[in-house]
Amino acid sequence: MTADRILGIETSCDETAAAVVRQGTDVMSSVVSSQIEIHQRYGGVVPEVASRAHVESIMPVIAQSIVEAGIEDHEVDAIAATHGPGLVGALLVGVSAAKAMSLVWDVPFIAMNHLESHLYAAFLEEPDLEMPLVVLLVSGGHTMLIVMEDHLRYRVLGSTLDDAAGEAFDKVARFMDLGYPGGPVVDRLAIDGDPAAIRFPRAMANDGWDFSFSGLKTAVVNHVRKHPDADVNDVAASFQEAVADVLVGKARRAAQEVGARGLCLAGGVAANSRLREKTLDVCVEDGYRAFLPSRAMCTD
Repeated sequence: MTADRILGIETSCDETAAAVVRQGTDVMSSVVSSQIEIHQRYGGVVPEVASRAHVESIMPVIAQSIVEAGIEDHEVDAIAATHGPGLVGALLVGVSAAKAMSLVWDVPFIAMNHLESHLYAAFLEEPDLEMPLVVLLVSGGHTMLIVMEDHLRYRVLGSTLDDAAGEAFDKVARFMDLGYPGGPVVDRLAIDGDPAAIRFPRAMANDGWDFSFSGLKTAVVNHVRKHPDADVNDVAASFQEAVADVLVGKARRAAQEVGARGLCLAGGVAANSRLREKTLDVCVEDGYRAFLPSRAMCTD
């Protein structure tokens, strides 16, 4: 199937989003309705609340994406929607809207994998990505080390055994009462902190390809409890450094082992400034191409 203009719909978690993409890489419009303010009072995403917010936002967001693309409804050639992984109730809203419109407009419906979409977001800005490619896919719900051998050919080397990296950021931020979402807050505080102030553990840094962040999270909690006057910026910077060290260290080893041509970041945590900086440093030192999607392309 070839489709010139595809309407994409995303409702996997706490953002209702729609975009029109032409010929695979030309983003004609991208509209995102965030639920951050709704969930801040709870300190995290509440699935039922998220689903209800999606119901309220889905049609206005889709309509706006069509208008901003400068096209009419009948000019959409196909409709794609995230069908998983994600929050079941939230996913149902996007898939139901997409299927209904595909029937009304008589165009194909395409079910998309959320993680695969994160991976391919890099191609929107760098369509000439060279393969094999090592991808660090890091988000609130997933942490995966992937070898992309060719288009639609992937090999998962490792994944998290407990907390995802983004989940660890949120849990640490919640414990320290820094607000939600935790990742951007920790990133901002770390700018004024010393990443070497506290030596937090780097679990499984040199052991296999899988990740584990629950121990690091516990270490941060224990340190803050023992040292209630600890500088919050130093804690944030030291925690962030530990996460980035493990992620980039494993990606570097993987690139060396598979003979990768480049390193790519994907997922919400790919927006983290220290992770991006360390990835770029490794690529410069080892001669890999660095593919760092813009922060707008890291989110859902």
